[in-house]
Amino acid sequence: MSLLHDLAAGALRGLDPEDAHGLTLRLLQAGLGPRDSGPDDPILSATVAGLKLPNCVGLAPGFDKNAEVFAPMLAAGFGFVECGTVTPLPQAGNPRPRLFRLTEDRAVINRMGFNNEGLEPFAARLSRRRAGVVGANIGANKESADRIGDYVVGLKRLWGLASYFTINISSPNTPGLRALQTRAALEELLGRIAEARDALPAEGRVPIFLKVAPDLEAGEVEAISDVVAANDLQAVIVSNTTITRPALKSARAGEAGGLSGAPLLSLSTRVLGEFHAASDGRFALIGAGGIASGADAYAKIRAGACAVQLYSALVFQGPGLVGRVKRDLAACLRAEGFASTAEAIGAR
Repeated sequence: MSLLHDLAAGALRGLDPEDAHGLTLRLLQAGLGPRDSGPDDPILSATVAGLKLPNCVGLAPGFDKNAEVFAPMLAAGFGFVECGTVTPLPQAGNPRPRLFRLTEDRAVINRMGFNNEGLEPFAARLSRRRAGVVGANIGANKESADRIGDYVVGLKRLWGLASYFTINISSPNTPGLRALQTRAALEELLGRIAEARDALPAEGRVPIFLKVAPDLEAGEVEAISDVVAANDLQAVIVSNTTITRPALKSARAGEAGGLSGAPLLSLSTRVLGEFHAASDGRFALIGAGGIASGADAYAKIRAGACAVQLYSALVFQGPGLVGRVKRDLAACLRAEGFASTAEAIGAR
């Protein structure tokens, strides 16, 4: 069945990228998605900030912005799914076209701008979750007068519904959002998040992660690490898309927006390694950016990640990718003599 689904994914590449994505969601909602019926290889199990994952390969946010298809994507073989980014109020995002395939580079450029239906539909769908690890990636509305307040609103509304929260301050497509990564702004943001978390019912307490950009200045990795640890966040996700442009071949390479896919692998993995060195074991790390194979996932783990996330490579390889990544990652671990992903964390 995975071959048939991969062939269908190839046909979808003949459509406009955003139209293809919308059709994919509708097919998944209709029950036409792939299913990974076998048990996961035990070597791939992982524990991240107390969350027990059947495998360490997760679906990155952006695919399921409105929490519509987390169950089918878990059934397709992902060990965890992160939905969003969701903002308190619905917003249309930036004008189309805003999503571009760079086929020659195995990359994607997007300037979506946090298009989503808002917290209420998101919460209603997430309330129907029955199993699996499903995270909520929360953000701020573009026109908000209090962006930090938007994160607090999202945390409160979804408390008790998500397996974990990710604070997304690293999208390049909301003007000024990445300024929240500076130390003073981050101290205020995470301080208010921690204050809100500590006032919420303890029975709903779950881990809170921070997602960062790969485009950081000297000293920012250390500063972010200190602020994350001081406010008792449990993990950092490295990384979001990049605004840099390595040498690219595709005709749409000059489009504005965040670049993801294969060209992001080296940069995001290097920054991941810097966070591993700076974290000193104070919080976990999740590796994202450019993963298209088991070897790529293995490189993230060796750089310090305890789990990984992918999305862009699905555009080019189809849903069979997740199974291939898991099989090849397990083979990489065994070839190096590791009995678990935990043993390989930071091994490079």
